[in-house]
Amino acid sequence: MYTHHFGLKELPFSIAPDPRYLFMSGQHREALAHLLYGMSTDGGFVLLTGDVGTGKTTVSRCFLEQIPDNVHIAYIINPKLTAEELLATVCDELRIQYPAGCSSTKVFVDAINTFLLEAHSQGRKTVLLVDEAQNLSPEVLEQIRLLTNLETEEEKLLKIIMIGQPELRELLSRPEMAQLSQRITARYHMGPLSKADVGAYVNHRLFVAGASYNIFPAAVMRKLCSLSRGVPRVINIICDRALLGAYVMGRLYVDRKILVRAAGEVFGKTDLQKKRNLIWVLASVVLFLCGTALAATWYFQKAAPFFSQSSLLSEEEAEETAAQTPVSFDSLDWPAGVPLQSSKELAYRALFEEWNIPYSLGKPDDACKYVWTKGLRCLVKQGDLKTLNILNRPAVLSLKDDEGREYVVLLKEFNGQRAVIVVGNETRTVESAEIEKKWRDGEYLLFWKIPRYYSGGIYPGNEGAIVRWLNSHLNRLSGVEGNPILQDTYNAGLVERVKEFQRREGLEADGIVGSQTFIAILNESGTDEPLLSR
Repeated sequence: MYTHHFGLKELPFSIAPDPRYLFMSGQHREALAHLLYGMSTDGGFVLLTGDVGTGKTTVSRCFLEQIPDNVHIAYIINPKLTAEELLATVCDELRIQYPAGCSSTKVFVDAINTFLLEAHSQGRKTVLLVDEAQNLSPEVLEQIRLLTNLETEEEKLLKIIMIGQPELRELLSRPEMAQLSQRITARYHMGPLSKADVGAYVNHRLFVAGASYNIFPAAVMRKLCSLSRGVPRVINIICDRALLGAYVMGRLYVDRKILVRAAGEVFGKTDLQKKRNLIWVLASVVLFLCGTALAATWYFQKAAPFFSQSSLLSEEEAEETAAQTPVSFDSLDWPAGVPLQSSKELAYRALFEEWNIPYSLGKPDDACKYVWTKGLRCLVKQGDLKTLNILNRPAVLSLKDDEGREYVVLLKEFNGQRAVIVVGNETRTVESAEIEKKWRDGEYLLFWKIPRYYSGGIYPGNEGAIVRWLNSHLNRLSGVEGNPILQDTYNAGLVERVKEFQRREGLEADGIVGSQTFIAILNESGTDEPLLSR
């Protein structure tokens, strides 16, 4: 429904375990490594557990795609079976023939043993993968343990991998499960995503789906982490609902209000009411502390000598202040006689003029898709004038006057206290404080020119020419001379260098090279793009 609105090729937050959307966080890499280890080890069990929705099934699907041709796999996804039904299912998965209507455990085990010996003689391995293994009964678990007794003098013939929820660990910790638990050669438990991984996870799925800009601002990502507790499945459901909400409201990005409303629809009113009650309690405590602080301040002000603001200035500061002449600023109000509904088109026309691009859009909302063909990308986020000063690009802002009317303007130039704004069909010099007063939600949109090899954000573990580009520019900015070997893998060392650069530029030091970091690197390296201030 909303894919065309955001320029997406498909829905990015489906809860189906599509391996294309697998975000390889550190723990996902560890989980996949454990499964691959289970396939290559000589015997025993490999145990992968995790909370509901943490991505266990998606990791297992990715594992299945990497199985070599010389490996037979028996994949059981419905383990609520009797011991005989389990053995029959294993035979069915491995295409082992057995008598019709057979219910004999011995017949099944003998047939499986014959198959395993023949496969071993041909240099083939056999893996039994059981998903949702927390549903296995103790009797069935014991039968699975007995299958590991099928062996040659050198190795076990059957590799067994069990995937399940935390209840599986509790089940295997029982005294009667001691023999099976002792045969587990590798264990791994998947937890929720970290704060840094939540943002990387969301952006990864959006870029796979074809997004050309960050639809969820960084501040919204932090709120999403709090609401979802880092559980990927919950993140998917909330983000899908939030994109739908933004689409209905005609927004190109998801703000905090839209996200909270989406979470309310997902969780229901009961959970939100509990959160509101907690907020009221915390607010009461804060008000009490503030009242105490104000009372103390009043007391000490009465007891101490009174000093005026002017008496605290040095002579040099006083002379400098007296020498300043008042600056006259234009109004930021919408010009009379110009239709308010044309504000967005007029602002975008002015932005296109800054970039020397002919404006030929059917509607302003098509701008991001159009400039894609010009080698540009849109950055749509929330921020403040400090942020725009760092990015240093002309930006379209959404303002709201004292009467609550919304209109769109172009921030053309910015230099501390002053700014040049295109309001309707007029160019004005206005006071920065006036912009902050009317720019209530901090929404902005700007264009930036992508570098060569660009295909989206750079995340830890990424490889290729864009990583070499990044390494080359960081070397140049840090004054590295000569012809150093350029890395083509975004490894831990390069991540730390990016974080250092981000801190120096006043950006969030998350180590992810997104649009803002790309722009900051281009700014420091020198660019011929239109800038707010040169």
